[in-house]
Amino acid sequence: MYHIFQIYRKSFKALGLKKKILIAVVFGSLVIILSFSNNFNNQILDVTTNDIKESERPVDKLIGGLLTADFDEGSCLSRYHKHFLYRKPSPYKPSEYLVSKLRSYEMLHRRCGPDTKAYKEATEKLSRDEYYASEANGECRYIVWVAGYGLGNRLLTLASVFLYALLTERIILVDNRKDVSDLLCEPFPGTSWLLPLDFPMLNYTYAWGYNKEYPRCYGTMEENHSINSTSIPPHLYMHNLHDSRDSDKLFICQKDQSLINKVPWLIVQANVYFVPSLWFNPTFQTELVELFPQKETVFHHLARYLFHPTNQVWEMVTKYYDAHLSKADERLGIQIRVFGKPSGHFKHVMDQVVSCTQREKLLPEFATQEESKVNISKTPKLKAVLVASLYPEYSSNLTNMFSTRPSSTGEIVEVYQPSGERVQQTDKKIHDQKALAEMYLLSLTDNIVTSARSTFGYVSYSLGGLKPWLLYQPTNFTTPNPPCVRSKSMEPCYLTPPSHGCEADSGKNSGKILPFVRHCEDIMYGGLKLYDEF
Repeated sequence: MYHIFQIYRKSFKALGLKKKILIAVVFGSLVIILSFSNNFNNQILDVTTNDIKESERPVDKLIGGLLTADFDEGSCLSRYHKHFLYRKPSPYKPSEYLVSKLRSYEMLHRRCGPDTKAYKEATEKLSRDEYYASEANGECRYIVWVAGYGLGNRLLTLASVFLYALLTERIILVDNRKDVSDLLCEPFPGTSWLLPLDFPMLNYTYAWGYNKEYPRCYGTMEENHSINSTSIPPHLYMHNLHDSRDSDKLFICQKDQSLINKVPWLIVQANVYFVPSLWFNPTFQTELVELFPQKETVFHHLARYLFHPTNQVWEMVTKYYDAHLSKADERLGIQIRVFGKPSGHFKHVMDQVVSCTQREKLLPEFATQEESKVNISKTPKLKAVLVASLYPEYSSNLTNMFSTRPSSTGEIVEVYQPSGERVQQTDKKIHDQKALAEMYLLSLTDNIVTSARSTFGYVSYSLGGLKPWLLYQPTNFTTPNPPCVRSKSMEPCYLTPPSHGCEADSGKNSGKILPFVRHCEDIMYGGLKLYDEF
């Protein structure tokens, strides 16, 4: 090799000056080209590697252990496939204690659920309607959720009742005389949460038999001093509706629980999210802090654990998402509920929606002529707006606004509304399935605006882990000013809470007992909500 190099050196010296310069230029260019090629290849390799890393990133189908892997995927596609649609993984991770508690609960439900010896014995005792002298026998105690009111109310109360069951080691059984099984998959492996139709207490007609006048209504018995720890009834009815008294709502207090814990069967009818009041009980509070270190994640975690749409509903979600939302650079959800009579499409509500979304920079302003010229050279972003309302006029008006006038940012705004049925048709199967599908679609948006006091909206934003903009409820058919407020919490609001707290806090306003349980932003001096921000 050395001799060859010597020959090349002598030959180079013999060349003329011009040829030497030419060779030097060619050699230098070759080095630059090779260097550029190497850098370019490295960049391609980096991009390819990143793409591979992105595609190979492990998918957390079990949501940090919140879900168990003990289900067949095909029987309920939504259970493990939701991550394919979500814009990004939820930043809110379930605590290890919550995961452990859920696995323990699932084992208890398998031991005590329908078709078990324990359940059969418990229902036989219930049928005999015999009072107990002291403690109820057996490890299996039950709480029956009675279906009532709209779908949003039902989901909020189901989560509330399940959390209470988790705290008190009861088995939740769900009244299936409505359409629960048409909407949701079974949440617990190897068993069922559906109450058998031959359950003896279902003889009472829903919503008429169970009320404050029912002989075993706990609130009434408490007020009449007709219940004590020496004579335990086989069941109690817990009345937690919008017309409940404080004696009904404060069943969660320590002194009440010491008696209620001995009762084998509880039957609950509710239409409110009563989770915030559970924190008033010191024993519950200690447990809740461990379960939910981030207090505003209660419904977010429980909903993702409990509520898995059936394949029929999930097909509605995925088809609509793929057709209208999947290609957007950004997605905005707008849920509009008009309370009172008459209800329908109103100009002051439409003005409120536009005012809120433009003021909060959720939708762009309309462009001036000069701004339109500037934005022509920009590659426009696509913003998809999903409207959920009984009235199609709201989405039609938004569509007309943005189709006839360019936006100041150059964004293309496309507006979609899956349905507009004008009348709420609770308990009609297809109506409820559409409603559940729209809640899930709203939860998949990047930002969300919802109506004050709407349980439909509460479910949607909390399920998606979103802090919403809440539209204030209009009065006297005028647009509120300001039109909306950004919530500091993604928790639902307990719309009709007790006026005061438990034992030691019986003289305090319920919204001023705990720093993290405060009044809701969308109800003036009312409601209770969990907050992490103080």
